[in-house]
Amino acid sequence: MFVGRKRELDKLNTLYAGDSFEFAVVYGRRRVGKTTLIREFLKDKESVYYMAVEGTKKENLRGLSAAFLMQGKNNAPAAESYVEFRDYEAALAYIDLLAGEHRRIVIAIDEYPYLAASYPTISSLVQKHIDECWKDSRLFLILCGSSMSFMEEQVLGYKSPLYGRRTAQFKIRPFTFWEAGEMLKDYSAQDRALLYGVTGGIPEYLSRIDGTKDVHENIIRLFFDESGRLFEEPINLMKQELREPMTYHSIISAIASGASRLNEIATKTGLESGGCSNQLSSLIALQIVKKEVPMTQNANSRSTLYSLEDSMYLFWYRFVRPNSSSIMCGVGRQIYETVVMPQNDDFMGRIFETICRQYLFLPEIYGKLPFPIGQIGRWWGNNARARRQEEIDLMAISGETVLFGECKWRNEKIGRQVVERLLERGELFQYPEKYYYIFSKTGFKEETTQYCSEKERVYLISFEEMCRNIK
Repeated sequence: MFVGRKRELDKLNTLYAGDSFEFAVVYGRRRVGKTTLIREFLKDKESVYYMAVEGTKKENLRGLSAAFLMQGKNNAPAAESYVEFRDYEAALAYIDLLAGEHRRIVIAIDEYPYLAASYPTISSLVQKHIDECWKDSRLFLILCGSSMSFMEEQVLGYKSPLYGRRTAQFKIRPFTFWEAGEMLKDYSAQDRALLYGVTGGIPEYLSRIDGTKDVHENIIRLFFDESGRLFEEPINLMKQELREPMTYHSIISAIASGASRLNEIATKTGLESGGCSNQLSSLIALQIVKKEVPMTQNANSRSTLYSLEDSMYLFWYRFVRPNSSSIMCGVGRQIYETVVMPQNDDFMGRIFETICRQYLFLPEIYGKLPFPIGQIGRWWGNNARARRQEEIDLMAISGETVLFGECKWRNEKIGRQVVERLLERGELFQYPEKYYYIFSKTGFKEETTQYCSEKERVYLISFEEMCRNIK
């Protein structure tokens, strides 16, 4: 069953409904659902689909030839004579024939970086045929890839031969909590949140959830069993993306255990700051790590913090990697029940912040906000009055207006002091209009609701309310 990606699918179909050449670039990290999206789009359309392999030039040419031969059985011109193209120029010349017939046909090449690695001049050849033939046709070309750096630099980048030719691009991201919920309908909202957190919203991982088993059985089965689908997943992904992954494992482990500043990460890993910074940049490009600065400061701030953007990596490096030997000895269930379960709420703290951000951008909610928020982030810094460091979970600024947010994933209802503390932090900023949003997993004490009823621009939102009537 195809789930989510409605905006992307609608956009692709809108492009397809046109009468001109289209060149769409689809990219995103592995397992995020790019191929599923393309295959759904190709349903009931005349198309050629080829997934390149990490192999030789000859191997990929043979595979591409076979893809066209299969399409030829659906009335392409003389495809049977092309049992195998003699070279890539002949393959692209055959696409010229298809384009020359001026009918709508989609040519989709998945894992394009593998094809380009086996035959580096392919992008120049494609550019030549776009300029000389395809741009005046009804051909619909799709190039798709999982290598983020390659797609951004070698397909979309200004140094690429293909620069300026694309007519649309789609950066496919993990599901939001609400999108993931479509695959988790058998679970309560809180269980959905935990499953969203441990899978990072990656559709392929979500598809492995067994709706007949409870949330904890699923986590044990996927992570804490030697044969589990996600027991070695980060190791396998890192081997595919990075040449020497061991140092990167150490960096991610350091961040997962609480190190957030460059010097802290370098100290924990034993790396020089310069080398550590370069490797952090590679992890940022892979969307595993994110670099943050306080909302009110510029990108070169000395207050820069690093955290794990992918929550599956956070869960795995925090709980699975340190206990991998024990899991391989068959005591994964005990590890989960005695070590991990007591820390699930703590793990979910930062995940809940992400869910709250996503909530504010839901169409049903965004239009009701007091002002149209754009960039949203966190803030941390010094409270000179109280002589202590402060942190604000959510902060959005628009001109003279600001929104402050506090996100609490706790099993007890929120007391008045949490609101008072956020109001106090808000006084550190000189904005004429201030709005305060407090989000709570389990709701609010009566004293809190009474206190806030007497305050303007203070909103209390429970997780139950967040999930109510939101599909």
